[in-house]
Amino acid sequence: MMKKTVLVLFLGLISLGIYAQEATAKIEFKSETIDYGEIDKGSDGVRVFEFTNTGTAPLVISNVRSSCGCTIPKKPEEPIMPGKTGKIEVKYDTNRVGPIRKAITVTSNADTPTKVLKIKGEVKGPGASK
Repeated sequence: MMKKTVLVLFLGLISLGIYAQEATAKIEFKSETIDYGEIDKGSDGVRVFEFTNTGTAPLVISNVRSSCGCTIPKKPEEPIMPGKTGKIEVKYDTNRVGPIRKAITVTSNADTPTKVLKIKGEVKGPGASK
């Protein structure tokens, strides 16, 4: 009788362990690449990456950094609750004529803790034909 009781308790604990899942944040971006297309020198260089926390825990973005000083990202300061959306604003210096190929690295507490976003396009100088 004791062996059966121990066996039932043991199996019960194992099944609870299998079904108990830890709450995690999950970040899903609407798009992981923003294409500026062809833009004029000095035009508005601000673009926004939109995302949703599709996890079960609050999403905390701890760091957002760019591959160069010509791109300035801005992260949300408050945690993003499950099911809610957030934005990462990116400002590119459009006074630099030429192609845009930059990476923005996002670090968070999500199940995938590091995500790389990209911006691309081209800044045309004065008198350039589109």
